[in-house]
Amino acid sequence: MKQLKKLVAVMTLVSLLSTASSVCAADNMLEEVFTDAFYGAAIGGLVGGALMVFKSHPSDHFNYIAYGAATGVLAGTAFGMAKSARAFAEVENGRVKVALPTIVPELLVTPGSGHTTVAWKADLLRGTFN
Repeated sequence: MKQLKKLVAVMTLVSLLSTASSVCAADNMLEEVFTDAFYGAAIGGLVGGALMVFKSHPSDHFNYIAYGAATGVLAGTAFGMAKSARAFAEVENGRVKVALPTIVPELLVTPGSGHTTVAWKADLLRGTFN
C-alpha cells in the first residue's frame, strides 16, 4: 500500500510538471522529447501493471509498474531524440545546431549477383539555402 501511495504521488507530480513544461518550452525539440518520455512512462507503467496481473500474488509485485515506467521513460527519451535530431549539424535561419544524427538502415541490392546487404546511413550536415 505504501508503494502504491508513492507511485500515485510520483505520477501526479510528473503530470503537473509536464503541463508546466510544455507551456514554457520555447524549443520544439525539448518539448517533443519530453512528451515522448512522458508517453513512454505511461505506456511502460501500463505494461508493468499488465504483467503484474499474471503473478500469483500481484500485490507483492508493484515494482513491475515502476520498472515499466522507468523503461518507458528511457525508451521514450531515446525515441524523441532520434525523431527530432536528423543530422549531426543543421543550419537553420543562420544558426548551427549540433545534435545526434538519426541512423537509418538502407537495403542495397547488388545488380550483378542479386545479393542484398544492409547499409547504415547517417546525415552529417543538413541545411536550407536561400
